[in-house]
Amino acid sequence: MSLTTRSKNVTMMIFQFYYFCIYFAIGSTSSLLSVYFKDQLHLTTSQIGLLMSLSPIVTIFSQPLWGMLSDLTQNPKKMLLIGQFSSILIALMYSTVNSFSILVIMVILLAISQSALIPLSDSISLTYIQKIGGNYGSIRLFGSIGFAVAALISGELAKSYGLIVIFYIFAFLLFVGILIGFLLPSATPTTKKTSVIKGLPYLLKQKKFVLFLFFAFVVFGPVNANNTYFGLYIQNLGGTLTGVGIAFLISAGSEAPFMQYAKRLISRFGMYNILLLSAGVSALRWVLYFTEPPLILVYVSSISQGLTVGLFIPAALQYVKQLAPQELQSTAVTLYASFGLGLGAWFSTFIGGYLSDYYSIHAIYILFALLSFIGVGIMLYLKSTSKIPSKEEIAS
Repeated sequence: MSLTTRSKNVTMMIFQFYYFCIYFAIGSTSSLLSVYFKDQLHLTTSQIGLLMSLSPIVTIFSQPLWGMLSDLTQNPKKMLLIGQFSSILIALMYSTVNSFSILVIMVILLAISQSALIPLSDSISLTYIQKIGGNYGSIRLFGSIGFAVAALISGELAKSYGLIVIFYIFAFLLFVGILIGFLLPSATPTTKKTSVIKGLPYLLKQKKFVLFLFFAFVVFGPVNANNTYFGLYIQNLGGTLTGVGIAFLISAGSEAPFMQYAKRLISRFGMYNILLLSAGVSALRWVLYFTEPPLILVYVSSISQGLTVGLFIPAALQYVKQLAPQELQSTAVTLYASFGLGLGAWFSTFIGGYLSDYYSIHAIYILFALLSFIGVGIMLYLKSTSKIPSKEEIAS
C-alpha cells in the first residue's frame, strides 16, 4: 500500500469516526427529547410540538447563514468547530431549565449552533470526496450507526440515571468530535468570494433547484419530524423506553447498508429514480402508521427508513452539488438542509402537535403521508423534464 493510499484511508477513517460522534450526539437527544419534555417536565403534546418545531424553523435562517459564512471565509472547518463548541455550552445550560419560556430561548439558541453541524460536515466531506474520488456513503453510514447506537444506549442510561442524561451524552460526544475535527482536512478554498451574495439569487432563480427545495420540504420534513413523535408513538402502542431505543436502533441502523451502496445504486438507477423511490416508500410507511398496526409491525417497518434516508441523502446531496457552481456549494447544501431539516420539519412538527392534541398521535401520520405523496408528484415532474439519461447522472 502506497503512502498516498494509506493517507487517504486514514483520512477516511477520521471522517467516519467524526460522523459517528456527531450523529451519536444528535441521536442521544433526538430520540428522547420529546419523552424528556413529557415524562420529566410534564408538558402537553401541543407544547412539545411547539418546542420541537422551533428548532427546524430557526434553521431556515441559521443554516444558510452558516453556509454563507463558510463560503465567505473559505473556512468551513473553523465554522464547524465554532458550531460544535457553542452547542456544548448551550446543551449544558439547557439541562438546568424547567421554565417553559426559558426552554423556548434554549431551544432557539441550540438550534442556531447545532444547525452548523450536518451541512458543514457534509460540505467538507463532499469536497474531499470529489478531490480523491471516494464514496460519501461509506462516510455517512457511520453517522447512521452512531445515531442508531445512541438511541439504544441513551435509552438504557436514561432508565438508570434519568432522562436528563441525554444532555451530558450530547455534550461529551460533541467534545470528542471537536478533538477529531482538528484532524479533518481543510476544504480547498475558491477565489470567488464576492460571488456568494450574488449567488443566492442565482440559485433561487433556478426552477429545478427551487422545486427540489420544495421536494425536500414535503418528503424529508416528515422524516425529521418523525424523530419528534416516534418515541411517543411507540409508547402509545405500549412500548417502553427500551422499546423506543430499539425502534430508533432499527430505523437508524438500517440506513448504514444503504449508505454503503448508495453510490453504486445511484449510478445504476439514477438520482431521479432513487429519490422517487425514497418518497414513495416514506409515504407508504406513514400510511401504515396511521392504521395503528401492532407494535411488532412498527419495528419491522422501521427498516424502510434505511431505504428512504440511506439513499435519499446521498442522492439529494449529489443533485444539489450538480446544480450549484463550486463556489456556491456550501450555500446550496445549507439551503437544501434548511428546507428539509428546517422549514419542512418545522411545518410537520408544528402541525403534527396540534393534530395529536385534537385527534390522536396517529393523525400525525396521515399528514406525513399526504406530504410525501406530493413529493412523489414533484419528483415525477422533475424526472420527466430532465434531459440527462439516468445512467449518465452520476457523471454529470
